[in-house]
Amino acid sequence: MAQHPDREKQTYTTVEDYIAAATYDVEPRLQEMRSVIRAALPDAEETISYNIPAYKQHGVVIVQFAGYDEHTSLNFFPTAGAFARFDEELKPYKTSKSAIRFPLDQPLPVQLIGDIARFRLEEAAQFAARKRSGG
Repeated sequence: MAQHPDREKQTYTTVEDYIAAATYDVEPRLQEMRSVIRAALPDAEETISYNIPAYKQHGVVIVQFAGYDEHTSLNFFPTAGAFARFDEELKPYKTSKSAIRFPLDQPLPVQLIGDIARFRLEEAAQFAARKRSGG
């Protein structure tokens, strides 16, 4: 997506805008990620946060996704719980403090993306319950 001449200057207001700005090789992957996340989080609000697509529920961002020249990413914070839970499944991928990178030359691990989204939803529900109870 970095090939877009105004990429650094663009501000996205919808997920459709974000995906439309993607290069031809990244756009189908972004559409696929969007579909997987929406299926995993049917009640989540789809929005833009930090200028990338985000899915919110229970008052928090559950996951985000983004596209780049060499990978697409699934972003979320905090990552510790998901990284521990999916340790084995994540070994083939580069991770950072808030993202998992999926190389463009490999198929998207759609089952893993859905599983992580559902795991993060459960984390958010537990956080919201603790917050409501004053804990």
